[in-house]
Amino acid sequence: MNPKNRRVKTPEAAVTTVVVMRLYIADNAPNSARAIANLEAICKEHLKDKFKLEIIDVLEYPQRALADGILVTPSLTKVSPSPAAKIIGNLSDRGNVLHALGIRESVQ
Repeated sequence: MNPKNRRVKTPEAAVTTVVVMRLYIADNAPNSARAIANLEAICKEHLKDKFKLEIIDVLEYPQRALADGILVTPSLTKVSPSPAAKIIGNLSDRGNVLHALGIRESVQ
């Protein structure tokens, strides 16, 4: 085969889904601080740079929290991809958080 006529396969671009989340916290409350730390660890390990996180302090933006249906903090809302999900608490139950975010935990 003539080398000039040979087709070279290029790797296809990987399809990446960005997980969009909102974390509702109450200032520097202990559970809010734990929720931020736990979510940061989960994102670092499982999502790398494939996530978008908005942290909303309900003490600064109470109307936003009420409009979004948030009554308890800390609360995490997965906005996209579908299906949407909500988790209440400090996010220490990694399995529950991963499930809500649609992430399968690898078994090693």
